[in-house]
Amino acid sequence: MTGGLGSGAATVPRWMIAGEWRAHPWRIVTAVMAIAIGVALGFAVHLVNASALDRFARGLATVNGGADLRIQAAGGQGFAESLYPRVARISGVAGASPVVALHTRLEGQTLDVLGFDVLRAGAVTPALLPRPTTGHESDVFAPESLFLSQPGGRRIGDTVTLVTDGREQRFTFAGPIPGAASRPLAVIDIAAAQDRFGRLGRLDRIDLRLTEGADAAKVRAELAAMLPGDALLSDTQDDASRTDALSRAYRVNLDMLALVALLTGAFLVYSAQALSIARRRAHFALLRVLGASRRLALGQVLAEGLLLGLVGSALGIALGLLIATGVLRLVGGDLGGAYFTGQQAPSLLFTPGAALGFAALGLAAALVGSLTPALQAARITPAVGLRNLGDAVDPRQWPRVTPALVLMLAGGMCALMPAIGGMALLGYLSIGLLLAGGIAIMPWLARALLAPLARRSWRSPVTELAIARLWGAPSQAAVALSGIVASVGLMIAMAVMVASFRGSVDDWLDAILTADIYVSAQGGAPFDTAQQARMRQVPGIAAMDFGAQHPIALAPDRPPITLMVREGAAAAPLSGTIPAPAGRLAIRVSEPAARLYHLSPGATLWLPLGQHRLPAFVTAIYRDYQRQEGAITIDSASYTALTQDHARGEGAVHLAAGADLPATMRALKAALPPAIDETVQIVPTRTLKARALAIFDRSFAITYGLEIIAVLVGLTGVAATTSAQTIARTREFGMLRHLGVTRGQVVAMLGIEGALLGLVGGVAGVAMGCVLAQVLIQVVNPQSFNWTMDTRLPWPLLVGVGLSLVLASSVTAMLAGRRAVSMDAVRAVREDW
Repeated sequence: MTGGLGSGAATVPRWMIAGEWRAHPWRIVTAVMAIAIGVALGFAVHLVNASALDRFARGLATVNGGADLRIQAAGGQGFAESLYPRVARISGVAGASPVVALHTRLEGQTLDVLGFDVLRAGAVTPALLPRPTTGHESDVFAPESLFLSQPGGRRIGDTVTLVTDGREQRFTFAGPIPGAASRPLAVIDIAAAQDRFGRLGRLDRIDLRLTEGADAAKVRAELAAMLPGDALLSDTQDDASRTDALSRAYRVNLDMLALVALLTGAFLVYSAQALSIARRRAHFALLRVLGASRRLALGQVLAEGLLLGLVGSALGIALGLLIATGVLRLVGGDLGGAYFTGQQAPSLLFTPGAALGFAALGLAAALVGSLTPALQAARITPAVGLRNLGDAVDPRQWPRVTPALVLMLAGGMCALMPAIGGMALLGYLSIGLLLAGGIAIMPWLARALLAPLARRSWRSPVTELAIARLWGAPSQAAVALSGIVASVGLMIAMAVMVASFRGSVDDWLDAILTADIYVSAQGGAPFDTAQQARMRQVPGIAAMDFGAQHPIALAPDRPPITLMVREGAAAAPLSGTIPAPAGRLAIRVSEPAARLYHLSPGATLWLPLGQHRLPAFVTAIYRDYQRQEGAITIDSASYTALTQDHARGEGAVHLAAGADLPATMRALKAALPPAIDETVQIVPTRTLKARALAIFDRSFAITYGLEIIAVLVGLTGVAATTSAQTIARTREFGMLRHLGVTRGQVVAMLGIEGALLGLVGGVAGVAMGCVLAQVLIQVVNPQSFNWTMDTRLPWPLLVGVGLSLVLASSVTAMLAGRRAVSMDAVRAVREDW
């Protein structure tokens, strides 16, 4: 009968698919929604970040003006303008434009101000040229003229007040900058910028245009040879790398976390398909008897998975667009990460390639979830399958454990591998392999955990039946447990990681915030020595330590690192401290800086301080969760001796015994000059710590959202799986009814089975989650964000999740059982007569 089906070989599978979907629509809806949610979250995160990065990169390109090469200051003090004529005379340089770059405030908003020579800038960065009104072309050279890329309704001749270092500078609005309308930007004459902002003899960058056909590598080499220690050479490629590095780890981790839901969806598809195959075993056996090939059975189940993936992916792409649009309007482009502060909400940037890519991931997840059930359907033996609807594994044999151990071993090996391109890709592969191994080991684990219960004699026949059934059918139990372990394991992993991170941040804040009050200039003028002395003399203050933070560039393709000037006690190092040799500059570096620049105690780092690049000796590595791009701490006295800079922008106040905190804060405020009073923040330690933890929670808001969605998807999958498996056993319940078991006893038996499944799944899921959390804590976070943390277990959550699973599985099984046993007992077993 090899040709028994004839022309119906294509029609019969369609009938079976349609019939199965009509019979169990909620199971299909659950699997489709799991795929859709995974695709939607991943696609939405990608769209939001791509839109934000595109806007940020275009804004940066606007400020840089499109020069071929750029010499920029390594620190905030600029470099000597005597470098400019030497650079301009180099062979291969067609034009050079000196620039003074300033960060000011206009009406409370941050504004970039560029001071340059219009004649030279016209040959190098014409996009930045201002447009004076007709008849007032000479205004571009006037020291009081200012041009704005976004005039904001101002008229020619209006006064524009800029605030820099707490001091006001007034200019006259002279016209727009048409080529820079995409970013808030102001242009003034370079002489006015140097004179009015205290930058005489200093430049912040030199924009270069190369001659046509010039050897760029040769020009770069010649330029690099003449650069002073306080300047760096960069190009557009370095700009792109620096912009990407700002948030790459954050973006990649959010993408991976979004795909966690898709991975859960794959397991739910597997669970749904496996239950469908178990329920339709006789149908597939009958097809084989009628002449259907193994390939037909395999293709039918894969076709079902393909349809699930197509529908789920299409819904996911549409849902992802809606989510991304809403997030950009409500949260902004950084998803709470504070990487693109100060920029306007970007418009949605739709990329068809990304949409196809995430749709393909959804299809792949559905097909992977359907592959094992498809192979099981193809291996059904007709003679056995027509009569046996039980477990596919001989209850006298223990399930195989070798494939699971191989997967787990491979996952452990991936966890030991280094990062690839600064991203923990192998760490996430480790999580996937460990999770797959955990799912594969469930038949063996279910039997192992239930074996002690199966060996006992129970007075209650209902309990005896429930335990014997689960112990004798480990494969069917594993199908129900796969969705539980996948969703619970991933959710617990994220919960443990976030709890560990937050606990470590809390401890770190306690370690560094040792003063009672903190004073900060907040972008205003730093405190000079006279102001520092007045604040130290405020009644109630026992001691006051002053410090400062300055961005410095160590590499052109990396974001600036923070140079922290500190006096007083230092933060505790992660390991021992090495004393610096006599006469050497001693510094301490943060953990991210040590990882990014491959530093360790005893290493030498060349620092751009003053007008030189000086060798510094690394004495210790300390923990810092605030500055992902790294920080370097230098003693205040050493910094002053090298730079002659006595100004400080921060102060830590230690109160005298019995001092009144509010009164001391008021006295500190009164000691400040009125001109800078409004730009200074005076905050007690408890408020500062609360703000820091609020920022942490906001940064992880999207993570909490993904966690909640994963839990909901997982619990929905548990309910759908348990319900479908219970309904598939209708004939089994009919036989029990014939043997005298009451409906109530069958429902109670199912409740015990569900509770045991929830218990086994909860134990396995929590254990798997704790293992995956260690990969996140020990591998993914250090490789992605360059910091480490201590493991904290959120016990209330772990216990709550376990109890919820037991309750949800038990209640769902009982509700489904009431429906299954409501059918007449004779009709339930008629196919066996």
